[in-house]
Amino acid sequence: MNVDCFLHEFKRIFFGTSATTYIQAALVISLIYYVLVKRRRPKPRQFTEREKQRLIDEFNPEPLAPEVPPDHYALNPRIVSSKYGKYIIVDGKRSLNLASHNYLGLNDEKALEEASLSAVKKYGVGTCGPRGFYGTLDIHLKLEESLAKFLDVEETIIYSYGFSAVASAIPAYSKVGDVIFCDEGVHFAIQKGLTASRSVVKFFKHNDVQDLHRLLKEQELADLKNPKKAKVTRRFLVVEGLYINHGDICPLREMIELKNKYKVRLFVDETYSFGVLGASGKGITEHLQIPIDEIDLISSSMENALSAYGGFCAGSSFIVDHQRLSGLGYCFSASLPALQAASALVALEIIEKQPELIKNLQKICLRFHSKLEEIDSISVQGDPLSPIKHLRSSKKFDSFDVETKNLEQICDHALERGYALTVARYLKEEIRPIQPSIRLIVNVRLEPTEIDDIVTMLKEAFDKLS
Repeated sequence: MNVDCFLHEFKRIFFGTSATTYIQAALVISLIYYVLVKRRRPKPRQFTEREKQRLIDEFNPEPLAPEVPPDHYALNPRIVSSKYGKYIIVDGKRSLNLASHNYLGLNDEKALEEASLSAVKKYGVGTCGPRGFYGTLDIHLKLEESLAKFLDVEETIIYSYGFSAVASAIPAYSKVGDVIFCDEGVHFAIQKGLTASRSVVKFFKHNDVQDLHRLLKEQELADLKNPKKAKVTRRFLVVEGLYINHGDICPLREMIELKNKYKVRLFVDETYSFGVLGASGKGITEHLQIPIDEIDLISSSMENALSAYGGFCAGSSFIVDHQRLSGLGYCFSASLPALQAASALVALEIIEKQPELIKNLQKICLRFHSKLEEIDSISVQGDPLSPIKHLRSSKKFDSFDVETKNLEQICDHALERGYALTVARYLKEEIRPIQPSIRLIVNVRLEPTEIDDIVTMLKEAFDKLS
């Protein structure tokens, strides 16, 4: 092509009227730029050996991980060499277990062990596949049916890991642009579910109904200003039935009033209230005598009261079926091992046949709580009915670390006396900082004399700090 032809073609392209000509013009300009500019770029500079060495010497990369002090608790764990029952062997010493969430004492039940062994012989130790592919066993369906019948809901869905139940359920429904109102005291699994949802999260003060009302009112006013956006924005309210970080119970009745008034969907996590609250252990709805269909979604772990593994979500068939395709922990995790499903089934049968277990646990919790409150040097946080008690010194400390060290010394003293206690631990990534405490877990197998001895030991230890 000569110059005249090129110019003629160039004018035709640039002064044409169709959309195609503009695309052609862009391609021609790109070609000219590549030929005349890009290919004439200077070659990269070649460094001398001395310059290379100087750059290497000056290179100071950031550490891959932060420095951890050698006395960090995670680097110096207590070693347990026994089954987690009423008693455990910690660092070679037999101790009364006050640290495990074995509320109903089912870790010691032989029936659970026998059911697990039978399941291993029949099904093996695992499915090695997700439920939606080749990981569904008949015992999974039986467990889901039994849980649904126990809770009086249409359906339940089980997850192979308790943490992933609520962490997967929240982002299965709430997406980008949606709004979640959440109690600032929720546990870490819920926090991860909030993050995964990528929704707008608005935290209200722990168990503060008025603060939640304020946030809902603000959202209502914002919706009135932008009705087009409000029409496509979904709103959720996320709470716990019994808060592990505080040991107290959610004011669910007042939450439901706000939920109905402002048209939000209510998710209740019962990880620490299932098998604990209510006359038969059905959770906070039974405890407060609230119809369970007032709750849009219930989630829970089976790793506490049921002494098994995994978790579940419960609700209407519409809600549950959605998770079978959208719950990431369900879709992409290997299904719950049959031995754990068998163990959970037997535990659920025991709870149904022996409701006195729940009543006895609640009586022990009340007794323990009243005894602890009699000690001036101890500050007790938690509902009297809760098996989770947070113990702190009545004395004020200068810093978080100093208070933690003092509580660790009390746990050391308790272990010397034959009681396994632990300081409540939290990750730095958790949303709300929580004051240090000893998290004491009550179980139904504690005898009155044992409770008295524990309280006496704790009084001696806390009095030394005063």
